[in-house]
Amino acid sequence: MTTRTFLVHGLLAGLLAGVAAFVVAYTVGEPQVDRAIALESAGATADHHHEDEAAASGSVSHSHSHDDAAISRTTQSTLGLATGTLAIGVVLGGLTGLLAAVGLGRLGSLRPAASTGLVALLGAVSFSVVPFLKYPATPPAVGSGETIDSRTALWFGFVTVSVLGVLAAVAVARWAARRWSGVPGTIAGAAAYVVVVTVAALAFPKVDELGGFPASILWDFRISSLLTLLAMWAVIGAALTALVDRSWRRQAAVEAQRAYAAAL
Repeated sequence: MTTRTFLVHGLLAGLLAGVAAFVVAYTVGEPQVDRAIALESAGATADHHHEDEAAASGSVSHSHSHDDAAISRTTQSTLGLATGTLAIGVVLGGLTGLLAAVGLGRLGSLRPAASTGLVALLGAVSFSVVPFLKYPATPPAVGSGETIDSRTALWFGFVTVSVLGVLAAVAVARWAARRWSGVPGTIAGAAAYVVVVTVAALAFPKVDELGGFPASILWDFRISSLLTLLAMWAVIGAALTALVDRSWRRQAAVEAQRAYAAAL
């Protein structure tokens, strides 16, 4: 199988994953976003009420400007959400397909389907799950707008370390497998990754801008965000593995037919 085959399969798997992620995000995640926005709006209304009372008493001077949102909430939660999940799904699926092509034959004696599934699992853990544990998703009402750039930079930095860590872990696992055997090699690779991300988690600064945000809404929002990520990666892994396995079996059947014909 060629790299192009893996890429095409990855893009298709990513498209399916984007659809699945949209369904999960819309049904489970959007209600939590609405709750957070309602809470934020209630807080803003209360602030304006206090300011108006102060202005009426002559203690402050201010002016308000109420600007309508450029994109309605309905559009954000439907078309905007679908566009985002589909785009992310296709990108992640394509990258996973390319990495699966690179990993073919380099992950021990695993067949293409098993090798592809392992690559998808490592991608999910290193790119989404572990970074989520360090910097979990936060609702719209949480966090200052002045720190969004620094918070985004921290997340990207930790993701980079996590991905590089899993690549280093694979290299350690391959070396240890050649030196000892498969099981010790796997344990050594996993241990190497745990060490890298643990050191990184301790080194990277904490982000705590929750304030008095309700814990129940925060918990529900983060659970729904994690479910969306897991749905996307589960479909990428399952669909890509199935597509790769089908192509591999077809290619093996064709090669067997050619070998049989050549032997006649």
